Amino acid sequence: MLKIAFIAHDRKKDEMVNFITAYEHVFTGHDLYSTGTTGQRIMDVTKLSIHRFMSGPLGGDQQIGAMVAQDELDLIIFLRDPLMAQPHEPDITALLRLCDVYGIPVATNIATAELLVKAIDRGDFGWRELVHKYKPGVDE
Repeated sequence: MLKIAFIAHDRKKDEMVNFITAYEHVFTGHDLYSTGTTGQRIMDVTKLSIHRFMSGPLGGDQQIGAMVAQDELDLIIFLRDPLMAQPHEPDITALLRLCDVYGIPVATNIATAELLVKAIDRGDFGWRELVHKYKPGVDE
């Protein structure tokens, strides 16, 4: 079971909802997290249960970043709007930096998101299970 987070800027929310709806079967059975509005919109049209954090500009990006820093996420799908300035851009940059530091795969566009979802479906994320299995303090 993977821990997966969804984030979408306002003009990307419809695209995220359509994407998650198309791959609902892949996400079923995983622990899902999201920023506030994105998560609600996904739950409104799917049977997925999603733990919702605050809206991104109100700290949701940072809450997800804290999970990354604690190695509590396996994958993030973050559909960013590269054509619109975001008032919380420093939070976005910090989240992406944390993903790089901790080796967490992050998709920032639909093409990369599709590749990662296909990898989940094939079982290519087994390496993340090993990371969790051999974490200090686990099974000791």
